[in-house]
Amino acid sequence: MLHGGTEVSLRPTRASATPAVRMLPFAWSLRRRGRRHGLAVWRLRYRVRGWNGDEMSPLADVRHALDEIHARHGDVPVVLVGHSMGGRAAMRSAGGSARTLVGLAPWVPAGEPVSQLGGCRVLVVHGSTDRRTSPQRSLEFAREASTVAERIWYVALRGSGHAMLRRARQWHRLTTDFVLASLGFASVPTVLVAADGERLVERSL
Repeated sequence: MLHGGTEVSLRPTRASATPAVRMLPFAWSLRRRGRRHGLAVWRLRYRVRGWNGDEMSPLADVRHALDEIHARHGDVPVVLVGHSMGGRAAMRSAGGSARTLVGLAPWVPAGEPVSQLGGCRVLVVHGSTDRRTSPQRSLEFAREASTVAERIWYVALRGSGHAMLRRARQWHRLTTDFVLASLGFASVPTVLVAADGERLVERSL
């Protein structure tokens, strides 16, 4: 679970900060439904709050977390779930054991690379009234990534914003269903069922 942040900041991240707290309901939902399958849920807290340009500060933290996960759990599949800046960090960290990614209202500026998503399964969810990150840019990113990803889903949640508070149950349920299905613990949610050979699946809820 990768929380959001800000574009530029070297200030330390606090566990009680709003971006970190926003991920708690998602973690609780995954733990509750995934426990009987042996699912382990990890919440990452970045050392600093910002992306910080070419420094891309969160990525070193994600790599460290992945190393720790494999040290404790062995060679297991990993799903990265990120909100806002965390969505960008998740997409950039694809590869190896992390072949399934979830971007929740992700910050994916124009020119964001997609080649690392080759062979990955990706879910992008964005609220239609988001004013912090762009739903249209997320859709463009999904279309770009569909040229390399195994399959990518883009879901627009009508009337919901960046904080994921309005229609919160849909955010939590869709994310949890997708993660469990990607690990073989549940069937693919009906809204995400795709036709054979369909690389990009666009839905609006």
